[in-house]
Amino acid sequence: MNDILDILIPVLPAVVVGLLAYYFFDGFLKNEENRRRFILHKEAQTEALPIRLQAYERLTLFLERISPLQLLIRVKPNGEDKKAYVDLLAATIEQEFEHNLTQQVYVSNECWAAIKSAKNTLIQQLRKTLADTQLQSAQDIREYILTNFDESQNPTSLALDYLKAEVQELFG
Repeated sequence: MNDILDILIPVLPAVVVGLLAYYFFDGFLKNEENRRRFILHKEAQTEALPIRLQAYERLTLFLERISPLQLLIRVKPNGEDKKAYVDLLAATIEQEFEHNLTQQVYVSNECWAAIKSAKNTLIQQLRKTLADTQLQSAQDIREYILTNFDESQNPTSLALDYLKAEVQELFG
């Protein structure tokens, strides 16, 4: 028994010191790893912010380009067929949308859903004008939309407001 005590007395403090050292070094290494992750995350955000802002700018331009007044000013009817004109407008909107499709990677799912909803709602509104029997030609549809357009019911304005709010959250 004395032999065991003679061995334990010098070894026990070394074991305790070893366990304490392991505990402190483990905590230090975990803290250091978390700090490195934070720095990498912060650097990634700093590099990604200009790209995200550029995506918001492109989506803003997309919404402005497909707003009914801007769209009708840019896309004039080729003939008198009102269905062909509405199809041309819808195709133009779809083309603009496809051109900006990759921007969804940089915005929230909710923001992208608002943009898609604005596009789809606008196309539906344009197609509804075809049902109006008083509008006989493409020029009639164009003039009707230009004169009776209500800014408060503009789906692109609503999506643009959502987009602006999301950009403000980046800086808020």
